Amino acid sequence: MRYLQLEKGESIDKNEIIGIFDIESASISLATKELFKRKEDEHGVVSVSNDLPKSFILCDGEFTDTVYISGISVDSIKKRLNNEIKPLWIKK
Repeated sequence: MRYLQLEKGESIDKNEIIGIFDIESASISLATKELFKRKEDEHGVVSVSNDLPKSFILCDGEFTDTVYISGISVDSIKKRLNNEIKPLWIKK
């Protein structure tokens, strides 16, 4: 399967995934805060969950990079990927 199913019916092309990050540990970093600020200004942040965020997925789309904020844990996303592809970065 080429697409990763997220919440709210959202799916993303697995080939566009740059990295999958634990939101709690990664949001401590100044670089992550700057990335979120820049992507928010560009309207490039998509929240796909009504639950508390557990992870975010950085994707390199055809026209722009997008950050998907998800209530799914990094481990669950990894299982959904079924080891079909290897993102450049998965960090817990």
